[in-house]
Parts: sequence; C-alpha cells; structure tokens
Amino acid sequence: MADSADKPFVFPRWANYLLPALIVGALGTGPYLIVALGLGGSPVTTDVGYQPIQPVDFSHALHAGELGIDCRYCHTTVDKAAFAAIPPTQTCMNCHATIKNDSPKLIKVVRESYVTGKPIDWIKVHNLPDYAYFNHSAHVNKGVSCVACHGRVDQMEIVYQAKTLSMSFCLDCHRAPEKHLRPLDQVTNLGWQPAGDQLKLGLELKETLGIRDAAYMTACSTCHR
Repeated sequence: MADSADKPFVFPRWANYLLPALIVGALGTGPYLIVALGLGGSPVTTDVGYQPIQPVDFSHALHAGELGIDCRYCHTTVDKAAFAAIPPTQTCMNCHATIKNDSPKLIKVVRESYVTGKPIDWIKVHNLPDYAYFNHSAHVNKGVSCVACHGRVDQMEIVYQAKTLSMSFCLDCHRAPEKHLRPLDQVTNLGWQPAGDQLKLGLELKETLGIRDAAYMTACSTCHR
C-alpha cells in the first residue's frame, strides 16, 4: 500500500492561502468602502467651498446684494448664450469712473486694466468637466434661477462654489424640475420666495414654458457632447 505522503494533492498548495486571503478581504472591504464613499462625497472631490482669491476685492454681497445690481448687467450673455460672460473692465468703469475712482486699494487693478487694455485675470470658480455641456441660456430662459446652481451669490463677499454640480445634482433637478422653477422675471432675484405652493407653481410653469418630462434625458448626448 502506497504511503499517504505519496498521494497527489487534491488542491494545489497555494489554495492554503485562500482562507486567510478571504478573511483579510472581508475585514478590509468595510473600511475601504467607507473611505471610498467619504472621499467621493468630500468637498475636496466636489470642490464645494472652493473660494479662490480674486485679483480684485469685488464683493457680490455689496454689488448684487446691497446695491441690487442685476446679474445680467455684468454677466451679459447668461440669457443669450451657453456661457455667462465675465464682464470687461469697461463695465466696471461705467460706474467707477466717478464712484470711488480715487480709491488706491479697491480700484487700482481696475484702473490699470482700463488704462493698459490688459484684461483682469479673474479666476474661474465653477468648473464643469470638459465632456459635460451646460447651456446657461437654456436654463435661465426656462425659469431656473442662478441661485439653483450658484447659491446666494448676493450674500457672498468672496464667491465660492456652493453646490456639487455633479451629475447626480443635475439629475435630481431634471427629474423634478417643478421643485426649482420660478417666474422668468424672478430668475435673477436670488432672494425670491414663492407666495404659495412651490410645487403647484412649478407644475404650472412647467406646462406654460413647455418643459419636457425628464424621460427625454435618456440620451447621453443631451448633456455630453
């Protein structure tokens, strides 16, 4: 009778490591998922709170909030084009040629830009991926307020990113646009609140403005070009 040591193994020797590997994997999966989900939703990933220091101490809280300047006075293309234009220096000088024109701290960079013709290097705050297409005019002209994506800019001394602007953020709105719609004449009134039921108003606006059901967004090319 052959010795048992001479019998072939039913499983290869490396199979001995399967059980320890499974135990280690099971113990590590939980912490891995927690870390992965935490990083995925972190402001570091979504850029929520991103607040770069601009070359000019421009206060939206003063200009858009206290003084009530309409967003479209500076961002002239927001209701006409896909992008919201950054105002040229001439727009600033329309007021500051006579208002605080002697302020060396606040207006110096603006005056230098006006005299030299060199644009001010404003830093973009809200950046979408290159593969995502967003049209400002398509939203603004359908009753979607600036505040829906940018937050209460009229209360910000220094503008920061208030919303994630992620795909799920966009889809949440498109699946139920009636929750976010407002009359067209209130789109740039960031502090506007509905006098009655928002849902009822939104459904009425959805019908009046001809906003289609979210089902039409099944084609990826709607947002991705």
